Amino acid sequence: MAGQSPRSVSIQAGIAVGLLTLLAVGVALWANNVGGQWWLPPLSGLLVGAVCYMLVYRQLGVYIQDRVRIIYKTIRRFKGSSSNLNLDMNNDIVEQVNRDVMSWAESQIDEITNLRETDTFRKEFIGNLAHELKTPIFNIQGFILTLLEGGMEDPEINRKFLLKAAKNVERMSGLLEDLDVITKMEAGNLDIELVPFDLLDIVRETIESLEPKAKRNNIELRITKGMDGSKVMVLGDAAKLVQVLTNLIVNSINYGTEGGRTEVRYYDAEDSILVEVADTGIGIREEDLPRVFERFYRVDKSRSRHAGGSGLGLAICKHIIETHGQTINVRSTYGEGSTFSFTLEKA
Repeated sequence: MAGQSPRSVSIQAGIAVGLLTLLAVGVALWANNVGGQWWLPPLSGLLVGAVCYMLVYRQLGVYIQDRVRIIYKTIRRFKGSSSNLNLDMNNDIVEQVNRDVMSWAESQIDEITNLRETDTFRKEFIGNLAHELKTPIFNIQGFILTLLEGGMEDPEINRKFLLKAAKNVERMSGLLEDLDVITKMEAGNLDIELVPFDLLDIVRETIESLEPKAKRNNIELRITKGMDGSKVMVLGDAAKLVQVLTNLIVNSINYGTEGGRTEVRYYDAEDSILVEVADTGIGIREEDLPRVFERFYRVDKSRSRHAGGSGLGLAICKHIIETHGQTINVRSTYGEGSTFSFTLEKA
């Protein structure tokens, strides 16, 4: 019966039994010399074949439904579905059941894979968070112990270590604030107010606020004009986009090289404005590029920890841009620099 439907099997059985009946009746009539009833053999064969077809079809249907129902009950129990069993008796039942079972098995494999990835992500996240908090906590502990062991008697040492402790508290506070922001974003609880504004205003404002930090690192900040017009009107949440620009430029300064340069460029891209933040820093290795927007992922752990930061900046950038319905990308050549680019809708 492999490769055949119950209906085709029933038809074959009905034809076979009908032909045998026709042959048997024909032989019986010939043996008894009843020649005037020539119509009796074919009629008998037709009737018996039809009855045989109906009986075989019905019994096969009941048999298959009973056996297959056990399989489907198991599948529905795991899927949490209450849908009724609906087999097409005109098709190959074995093939139909095989397709359904394989489909269910593939969905289970996908679900198991997703659960494993989620569990791995959870473990990595907890480990990274613990590591990020551990460093400033240990530092603060060390500063306090130094003061308790006599450092408080010296006003200079007292002030020096209190300032260091305050800096580490500030680092922890920044980490927790960034973590709260990204958690709200991922839960869809962060409000974005889309209004028209001049992109150049927030670019200039951001560069001016970061100029002292760039000068301390001997890095030049500049705006490169890529289109005509004194204004570049876009639709978005200006405050959130200032955070994006700040995170990207600070990132370029932290990973920049002395005497290097960071450019904010903008271009007309038909219905949108393309914004780029490009630097001449250390660049990103090709194997690290797919993970740069992950939470706590650092391409240069020793350098980024020395520079501070929560390790959440690029992840926050990605969520803010995606909340605007746009995309953010990165291209980089290791040893030469990186370019982060995103689009904003024109106002």
